[in-house]
Amino acid sequence: MERLICCLTLVLLLVSSGCKRQKAREIIVCGEEQALIIDVDKSEGSNIAVTWSWKASEDMDAQVPAEYKEYMQSLDECKPVDNGSKILLTSSSGGVLLLERESKKILFYARVIMAHSADLLPDGRLVVALSTSTEGNCLNLYDIRKPDQVLFTDSLYSGHGAVWVEANKTLYALGFDELRAYSLKDWNTSTPSLQLEKVWKTPVKRGHDLIQVTDNELIFTGHNGVYWFDMVKESFTPFEPLLGRKNIKSVNYDKEAGYMVYTQGEVNFWTHNIYIENPEKTLTIEDLDLYKARTFK
Repeated sequence: MERLICCLTLVLLLVSSGCKRQKAREIIVCGEEQALIIDVDKSEGSNIAVTWSWKASEDMDAQVPAEYKEYMQSLDECKPVDNGSKILLTSSSGGVLLLERESKKILFYARVIMAHSADLLPDGRLVVALSTSTEGNCLNLYDIRKPDQVLFTDSLYSGHGAVWVEANKTLYALGFDELRAYSLKDWNTSTPSLQLEKVWKTPVKRGHDLIQVTDNELIFTGHNGVYWFDMVKESFTPFEPLLGRKNIKSVNYDKEAGYMVYTQGEVNFWTHNIYIENPEKTLTIEDLDLYKARTFK
């Protein structure tokens, strides 16, 4: 009997580890009017295993006003949110959408000039960073239950990144050469806003991307480098894996595993390549001008 129990335990362990190995490692990439979810393990070089796709001209139908097909022609953010069940899309052509991944149903939309990134905030709110434009250079706050209605705005020159950190209840926003921290103000009222708490001058110019890696650490990129930001020490240090690299448009990093996915502006501000480390591979999509890639956590 003891031997039988040992054998059954071994079988269960093998099955369990096999299930873990079979779990797809996915990334989502975007550029022009398209977003694609890719199975990384089944992709190599230009042989891309696409498991999900979205296209502005084909997948919006009558869910939003017809002009949004034009607003979503230059996707520059494709961020998985809500445990990967939803996707935030922003476009420098002037729009933001929140999609349900499985059904592609549009849960929120807004006309946002030069939208460059976004994130979900508590209680169904959403923030968008706007880049350089006469109607841009700011952060806009929305309620996902009220499409196209700005609740609050704050100036931010060349807004490119927005990340909500649940661990310290803080919104971080990246601009041209500064990183900002905001708290939530009057959040339980009909007139919520963002309270600017701190501003740090960054070691980079023309900020491009901002991500959370741990409860205490962010990574941000700019035209001339990639850096860590320690939220507790309020300090900047170079990000060694991409030391000296310029024009990194998006970066994703698993600190424990060393798994990294990034894109770099190689043809003007876009690229045809997605670079992956640990395991090392380059995925190439020749017929799509890519801007960002994001991992699913």
